[in-house]
Amino acid sequence: MNVKATMTNLVKYRGLEGQWSFILHRLTGLGVLAFLIFHVLDTSTVFFFPSLYADAIGLYRTVPFMIGEIFLVFSVIYHGVNGARIAILDLYLVKNWEIKFQRNSVLWTLVIAIVLWLPAAFVMGRNVLEKLGI
Repeated sequence: MNVKATMTNLVKYRGLEGQWSFILHRLTGLGVLAFLIFHVLDTSTVFFFPSLYADAIGLYRTVPFMIGEIFLVFSVIYHGVNGARIAILDLYLVKNWEIKFQRNSVLWTLVIAIVLWLPAAFVMGRNVLEKLGI
């Protein structure tokens, strides 16, 4: 499998909303997976290396990690809402498969994810500003 050709073709493809939905779904899934791997690894240090765990917790309380958590929350919400959209369309609304319907469902998925994410982003963003002293 040629990764370079795959990535080049992915960027060249002009599938509009469908392509962007596909890419965002994959990126948010990978982001959540990366978080889970790091979370399991750092939590496992609490028993064997308590000081390392304490250092990790201190690192996670820094501003870059706090901002990353805001994006993590968006990733979880978007990935879940888009996964539900895909499941509903594939299982129950197969007869409604039309480009216009698909485009609308992609846009509604993004709107719903953003609306669900904004309250958490507001609270978490306020904590970031407090940490910065603003």
